[in-house]
Amino acid sequence: MKMTYRGSCHCGKIRYEADIDLDAGTGKCNCSICWKRRYWGAIVKPDAFRLQAEEVDIADYQFGSNSVHHRFCKTCGIAAFGHGYIEEIGGAYYSVNVATLDDVDPAVLAEVPVQYMDGRNNNWFHPPAETRHL
Repeated sequence: MKMTYRGSCHCGKIRYEADIDLDAGTGKCNCSICWKRRYWGAIVKPDAFRLQAEEVDIADYQFGSNSVHHRFCKTCGIAAFGHGYIEEIGGAYYSVNVATLDDVDPAVLAEVPVQYMDGRNNNWFHPPAETRHL
C-alpha cells in the first residue's frame, strides 16, 4: 500500500515527500556508485515525488550513459534521491534513498523486500553472487 513519506539529507537542505509502496520492494545494487554510497532505493513515478527544497542546494552527478541524475546535498553530501529515464524499468522514474526517509519505523524497514542487482557486471535483472555486504 502506498504511503506518503517525508525524507531529507543530514543537514535538511534537501527535503522531499514521496508516495511509496515499500511492500512492492526496494533495490540494492553493486554498481560502482551504489557500492560506494551503499544506496538503498525505492522506485517511484515522477508524479509520486515532490521536492520541497531549493535546487540551488542540490548537486547533480552523472556518468557512463548519463541516463541517471544522482542528486546529493551540496552541504552535507547525502545522496537523497536520483532520477532519470530507463525504458527497461518503465521509463521516467525517481529513486528515493530509503535511508533518508525521516518518518518510517525501523521495524517496517526490516521487513521491506529487497531485490539485489548485479550492476557491476551489467546484469541488472539478476542478483550478484554475494549480497551480504550490500
